[in-house]
Amino acid sequence: MTADLIRQSLERLAERHGDPTAQVYAHLFAARPDAEDLFVGDRTGAARGEMLAQAFDALLDLADGGDQGARLIAIERVNHEGLGVPPEVFADFFPVVAEVVREGLGEDWTAATATAWAALTERARQLAEGA
Repeated sequence: MTADLIRQSLERLAERHGDPTAQVYAHLFAARPDAEDLFVGDRTGAARGEMLAQAFDALLDLADGGDQGARLIAIERVNHEGLGVPPEVFADFFPVVAEVVREGLGEDWTAATATAWAALTERARQLAEGA
């Protein structure tokens, strides 16, 4: 059920708004202005799009109860630390994604969807912080 709600919400977001990369990073940089400097070399936004696609894959796998998503988040936590990104900054990315989905769904964001995303982002946050 949770995985279906997550998948459906991402599909609706894409149907209504297309690629959410710009919105996700605008929200991230509003919440964490210091993070924008980390993307100075990403002039085309390709790295941002790839990172968001990997985050979606990891989140969907976590929602399905798989372990690939957990491994990917753990690996990326270490990679990001190597780039000077503290785990708590890396962890902030996942709630930002959920917020963009919530905004994009509008009235279709249900209590069940909110609960599913809250549980999923909390799990992702824990993994991203190394807990």
